[in-house]
Amino acid sequence: MQAIDIVIGYPMPVPLLATPVRAGFPSPADDFVEEEIDLQRLLIVNRPATFLVRVAGDSMVLAHLHDGDLAVVDRSLTPRTGDVVVVDIDGERSFKVWKRHGPRVTLHFANPRFPEFSLAPDALVEVWGVVSGSVCARRRCE
Repeated sequence: MQAIDIVIGYPMPVPLLATPVRAGFPSPADDFVEEEIDLQRLLIVNRPATFLVRVAGDSMVLAHLHDGDLAVVDRSLTPRTGDVVVVDIDGERSFKVWKRHGPRVTLHFANPRFPEFSLAPDALVEVWGVVSGSVCARRRCE
């Protein structure tokens, strides 16, 4: 995985419809914009500690991270049980689900098709950050 440089300049407001769009029959009264939102402000809480990374593979599909998506990763967050983290394990960077069992931490895939992940006792592990959001970069998001 390779981090993508974030260029943060002026806010880029995007129109936001006044009411949510139903996944059924549309209402003709919903054709007006009530406000604008800035996606940077929506997705990024701590700019200096945040980076984007493209997801490669399907080990995190149950965490709603699919191949080609962009994950928003915040280095200032402390991982909690159930969080998806970006970790460097013996020099190889990947996404894993963080689980704490008392003083012990385990890392897991979020795809039942993958074998259980086991960490070698002498593994060097560095947490790069916690996934705080994502952008579905595919034409059809699941």
